[in-house]
Order: sequence, then structure tokens, then C-alpha cells
Amino acid sequence: MSDVPFIGYDDADRLMTWPQIADALAAGHRLPRADIDDLLMMKGAEGILNRGAWIEGLGIALKSVTIFPGNHALPEPLPMVQGVTILFDDTNGSVKALVDGGLVTKWKTAGDSVLGARLLARPDSKKLLICGSGAIGTALVDAYTSIFPNLDNIEIWSRTTANAEALAGQARAAGHPCHAVSDLAQAAGQADIVSCATMTSDPILKGDWIGPGTHVDLIGAFKADMREADDALMAKAELFVDARETTIEDIGEISIPLAAGVISEADIRGDLYDLCNDGSGRSGPEAITLYKNGGGAHLDLMTADLISQVWKAAQ
Repeated sequence: MSDVPFIGYDDADRLMTWPQIADALAAGHRLPRADIDDLLMMKGAEGILNRGAWIEGLGIALKSVTIFPGNHALPEPLPMVQGVTILFDDTNGSVKALVDGGLVTKWKTAGDSVLGARLLARPDSKKLLICGSGAIGTALVDAYTSIFPNLDNIEIWSRTTANAEALAGQARAAGHPCHAVSDLAQAAGQADIVSCATMTSDPILKGDWIGPGTHVDLIGAFKADMREADDALMAKAELFVDARETTIEDIGEISIPLAAGVISEADIRGDLYDLCNDGSGRSGPEAITLYKNGGGAHLDLMTADLISQVWKAAQ
């Protein structure tokens, strides 16, 4: 184990590009379908989440992260989520690399969304709305502008206006045409792409607001009681997910309207395995597409493998 590299955040983040991760995720979905399993252990509000994936011909990965919500209040604050991804060889079981968990999460999460958008959104999209001003927001600005070169207007909405303004300011400093907005209904109604990365349990995005041709990217909901889009949007959109196994039963975004009869499993037109293997995307330019980013462990594996390759090439 002494010769197994640990790839830290600063070791590889600067080496990665968004087209590169989108291409790697697409290639991973052309391999045999992944075996996926999760183990979550909780003590009150604190916990440890272990997510495993095995893809024949690519590798095996175990991502293990702790969740300690009170870490921000420590005398010396720590991140709420900390962890590592272990990358194994799938032919002999040897450990190939340890990769910083935050690095994997950043590139996996935004990469998942922009791959979905590359397959489903209108290529000529010009206006992007990002809902949420957390850590993933900066990555989404960079990712979407890398994949959609025609974007000339990026808006940031957050329940906390100061946070939206701060993120918009960072984006402008990096050269992106970005500003904060306070009227979510108006911004969502005018956007070509809406990307939601919030921690809400109650839907904030209304179907009545969303016009023809829009692509909706939903990231934030990850538990059974969480959702970002209301029933009207779920009913009017063409629905896609990143993986049926990790979204349909486990995430409220899909499971709640399913249980209520608002949608059926047949309404889910495809996942990335379908879309990356010549499956049908949007039915036409006027269609509203909705993509649920569930972020399963197979995506952690694909991402960690790419990070390892890129890091090794730079040595």
C-alpha cells in the first residue's frame, strides 16, 4: 500500500476540464451496466455514507464520506462532508489510488449535469439560470459555459440574495456574463436551461413558469423527502434520469410524484445508459426536458478513474 498514490484536491483539480469529464462519463455508460450498492450509518444527525460501484472493464470504487453538520461551528471549522474514494483494479482487486472525496464530488456532480444537458438541451441555448448558491454553483457556471459556448447570460437565484450576489461576483471576476436575480418565476420563464442545486424539501420550481424548449437540470434532492420541481413540471416535461437504479425509488423528486400517480415509470424516457447508446433525447425543439441528477456511485467510479489517469499523465 505504500506505493498507492493519494490524489489530493489541489493535485488534480487544475488538470481537469469539463468536456473531458463529460466525455469520460459518456464513455463509461457505453460499458456494461454498473453494479451499485450503498451503506448509510447514522447516529443522530451525523453519519457515514459508503457508496460502491463495479464496472466490468473499468474498475471498482468505494466512496466513503462522513456527514457532520456541526463542523461549521467548531472553533476551527471543518467541512460538513469529508471523505475519500478508493479506486481498485477490477481484474485483481489491487488498490490503484486514493482520491480526495471533494474532488470526485465536484467533477462528478457538475459533469453529470452537463452531460445530461449536452444530450438533452438545445445546443443553441443562450440563457442559463442557476438556483442555489452553494459550493456546486461555481462549478456549474464553469461547466455549463465550457459545454455551451453560446451562453451569454447567466443568472443566479438564491433564497439568500447576498449569497447569489457573491457567487455572481465570483463568476464575473472569472469572465462570465453573470448576475444575481430575485424574481425566480420571471428568470425561470425566460431561461433556456434551469439548473437547480438547492437543499429544499418543498418544490421551488413551478411548471407554470417553464416555457417550451427549456431544459431543467435537477441536482439538489438526494433523499426520499426532497424535491425541487412541482407536480405540474413533472407532468408536462419529458423526463430523464442519470440512472434508474439510483433515482426512481430513492429520491423524492421521482418517488413522490410516482406514488401520487402524477407520473408513471413509463414516463421516464431514458437514463444515461439509454442516451449514450443511441437512445432518443428530446422529441423536438419545443419540448421541455427534465433531467434528474442522482449522482450514483458508478459516476464516482468513472470520475475517479479519469482523475487518476489525468494525474498520472501529468507526473
